[in-house]
Amino acid sequence: MKKLLFVVNVDWFFMSHRLPIALAAIDHGYEVHLACEITDKEDEFSKLGIIVHRIPFSRSGKGLKHEFSTLVNLYHLFKDIKPDLVHSVTIKPVLYGGIMARITNVPSYVAAISGLGLVFVAEGPKAKCIRMIVKALYKLSFGHKNMRAIFQNSVDESVLVKSGIVKKDSYILIKGSGAELTEYTYKEEPVGVPTIIMAARLLREKGVLEFIEMAKQIKERGINARFLLVGEPDYGNPNSVTANDLDKWKEDGFVSILGHRDNIAELFSDSNIVVLPSYYGEGLPKVLIEAAACGRAIVTTDNPGCRDAVIPNKTGLIVPTKDSIALSDAVIKLIVDKELRMSMGNAGRKFAEKEFDVKQVVKTHLEIYQELLVE
Repeated sequence: MKKLLFVVNVDWFFMSHRLPIALAAIDHGYEVHLACEITDKEDEFSKLGIIVHRIPFSRSGKGLKHEFSTLVNLYHLFKDIKPDLVHSVTIKPVLYGGIMARITNVPSYVAAISGLGLVFVAEGPKAKCIRMIVKALYKLSFGHKNMRAIFQNSVDESVLVKSGIVKKDSYILIKGSGAELTEYTYKEEPVGVPTIIMAARLLREKGVLEFIEMAKQIKERGINARFLLVGEPDYGNPNSVTANDLDKWKEDGFVSILGHRDNIAELFSDSNIVVLPSYYGEGLPKVLIEAAACGRAIVTTDNPGCRDAVIPNKTGLIVPTKDSIALSDAVIKLIVDKELRMSMGNAGRKFAEKEFDVKQVVKTHLEIYQELLVE
């Protein structure tokens, strides 16, 4: 039985973004392991047949001592499990997982780039220094002789290929982690006051402040609409919004703060427009895939990953990053023009059926595994 080890920063991300691949791998005879920071999902994974190992990944930066401890933990885990293939997802697991896969002679390695983060777009001397270090780590990680890199958007692909980090014959572009099209189904728009929704981790770079300001501007212009914000702060991330931010927004009353919700498909179906004003280092936001699958018009930013999730002016509108006025204008355009909004929703559903079916995403991953394991 082949051993497949996923390395991910935290359990809830794996649950929402990679679980179908793991379950399909088990069905195809793999022994599946998961190395990550654990919150509250360990029992769920165990019931599904996934063997979980706690690795103390930090997303807030706890210093070199903690990072070294993480590397040591990964080294011992790789030596103990002796996986046939390691599949790492998100920045730090990709970097650390690739290095440890080389050191411990893991036969095959997959690196999934779900966004390069802010380090490749930040400016200033400190950012340039960090970028040089990160590029060096990527070269170490991607030096495995039998590997595939998986990109979710063409910008990330171009950055790492032009940097000489990824060889041209060792990567593939897969648009996001897919959506279960039988769960995220098309339904007619609700009638009544238009509802605009944003669902995301509540990080500043996700555009949360711009969404709040947009709602304020639209209401001050006398336009009747409801605004819903779904998600919770990610206190493991230094750029998370705070509890004080949430209290203030609740008091201001421009936006309804719903917190974490598991019924995203239902919430999207009960809304008219889905907004993601992100300037985060996205891969391809799953929430926009789900919005398209539900047949909802999208407003998002001209940001790598975000713009890859829409067909401009056909399934959604694209606005500049960090521009709440442009965001307001785009949302108002869709509020006012119901015909345009519904046309975009219908086109979005067709786009999702063609590009974002999770079954095809899973099939492609299993093909990659098989190719690597026979090389």
